Amino acid sequence: MISFAGTRSGRAPLTWGQRAIWDAIRRTAPDDRYFNFGRVLEVPRGARPASVAYVSRGIGLLVERHEALRTLVGPGACQDLRDRGVLPVRIAAGADPDLVLAELSATAFDYADEWPLRVGLVTGGGPLHEDEVTHVVLVFCHMAADGLGAEQVVRDLRLFLLRGGLPGDPPPQPLDLARWQESVAGRRQAAAAATHWEREYRRIPATMFDLPSGAAERPPVRRAALSSPAIDLAAQRLAVRHGTSTSTVLLTAVSALVAEVTGHETVAVLPIVSNRFGRDTRTAVTTLSQEGLFVLGTGGSSGGPVRTRPGAGFADLLAAARAAVLRAYRSGYHDPGDRERIVAETSRERGVPIHPYCCFNDMRFTERATDHDDELIRRAPSETSLTWPLSQDELNCRFCVHVSDATRVSVTADTRWLSKADIERYLLGLERLLVEAALR
Repeated sequence: MISFAGTRSGRAPLTWGQRAIWDAIRRTAPDDRYFNFGRVLEVPRGARPASVAYVSRGIGLLVERHEALRTLVGPGACQDLRDRGVLPVRIAAGADPDLVLAELSATAFDYADEWPLRVGLVTGGGPLHEDEVTHVVLVFCHMAADGLGAEQVVRDLRLFLLRGGLPGDPPPQPLDLARWQESVAGRRQAAAAATHWEREYRRIPATMFDLPSGAAERPPVRRAALSSPAIDLAAQRLAVRHGTSTSTVLLTAVSALVAEVTGHETVAVLPIVSNRFGRDTRTAVTTLSQEGLFVLGTGGSSGGPVRTRPGAGFADLLAAARAAVLRAYRSGYHDPGDRERIVAETSRERGVPIHPYCCFNDMRFTERATDHDDELIRRAPSETSLTWPLSQDELNCRFCVHVSDATRVSVTADTRWLSKADIERYLLGLERLLVEAALR
């Protein structure tokens, strides 16, 4: 057990990011373990040997420093910050850290009564090393942190292990962020974002995946993961050639293939935006990520299955996507209450529920871009492999693309709207589109 004692407690409304993930959690329950995620930190060589007591002390200081790690979901869905408590720890002697991570991630959090951080300490095993920690396993509730927030926790813990302390003032806390979002400046930001959502919701298709597949699986939600060096190499070349990011290249390609699959010439995708553009939020431990709204007119889509020979217009699409990406990023920092109102109003005006149900999440922390030679790109598809790592009953979306590292792209989809065979065709079609565009 790790005891902690912070400097304050209190209640406040959920932040915009917390409200967004809370809505997704409620729509996904009881399969909301889907949103758990974790990190494994190998104890740095310069910090060894690190005892269980020493590592536990560092984790306790982190929970005191970052208030999100001791914040529960209170009655009526609010932040319930506690100033003190005890955090359980799983001690695993000689265990595989990845197995401990899987074990700690396997069940949904109890948001009202369980601290939003689970901790596992892997020790060396045996009588001589049973108190020596080799790896720290951290599993986060998404209400407490997003990917970049979790990375800040890991950086802070590594720093403590090496230096024995955490210098500097704490970053902004969720309690304070929620109060800013209700201020005049916060409402000004919300209004600007709402204008984009309202304008685009009046012209996008009601939803992207609107035709039943007729081939639902049991359970219906499936994930296919493509390991593809070819996607990475091709995206890098296209980014260099067109002076943009690999993330924009991938989002544009994803949108082009959604148009091919669905027959909608105007594509609406909800990219996950980090919302860490301000200096005061870069190191904050909280969940700031929200969906933005990316809208791209592709033109010339004929529907039907994914084409194996994408048109030569990908460069034009990429040029059009630049401004659309910027608008999407700006719209990501929005008040979910405004968005709910806009959805209700436009759905009523148009006489049909409006929601894209089409998401894109680039989870990489860094990008690189090099103009690789033709032969390397041409040979790369021979190294492609596809697996099916997840199945479950509920998902808050119909189609989600995740980019987890440079060579790994996955699609999680509801097979009631996109069959398992079409999920596989989509991923392989994405690879073909990028390779052909890079070699064109």
